[in-house]
Amino acid sequence: MSGLPDDELARRAARLEWLLLDVDGVLTDGRLVYDGEGERLKEFHVRDGLAIELARRAGLKVGFLSGRTSPALARRARDLAVDALITDRADKGRAFADFLAAQGTTADRVAYAGDELLDLPVVRRCALSFAPADAVAEVLARVDRVLAARGGDGAVRELVEVLLRARGAWDAAVAPFLGG
Repeated sequence: MSGLPDDELARRAARLEWLLLDVDGVLTDGRLVYDGEGERLKEFHVRDGLAIELARRAGLKVGFLSGRTSPALARRARDLAVDALITDRADKGRAFADFLAAQGTTADRVAYAGDELLDLPVVRRCALSFAPADAVAEVLARVDRVLAARGGDGAVRELVEVLLRARGAWDAAVAPFLGG
């Protein structure tokens, strides 16, 4: 879906170092599932995982920022070899400031995807902001681009394709899969 003009998207995308992702509602559909022992279970879309790998191969660092902590998320982060995992940080504005300081980067080098009110402090500061189609209205109204996919249903895959196309890196990213 549209929002930010393509030429401005390309300009900002070219400067990016990081793709930072909210978890519940972006990487997942936002539902929390508990087993008999109370531990949260999460479902992740396989296409999002491959997209994260493509983003990393194209030179972007990838991080997860969650207000919750979850063994399932920690496992997924390890499986995908993400560059940063920030959990149990409900104050995402402060978490983002700490992330920038820890990584030695600036907000204009970070793209972010979020879906809920807690994400707004990051949405307002980062270089490029995205939201899945089913994000809350306040977030949808403030992001640079609303994705067609819902959270947990390939939204990150769509986001990565948008970013890599804007950076002129999509064809190279998918070439190994096309036999080229």
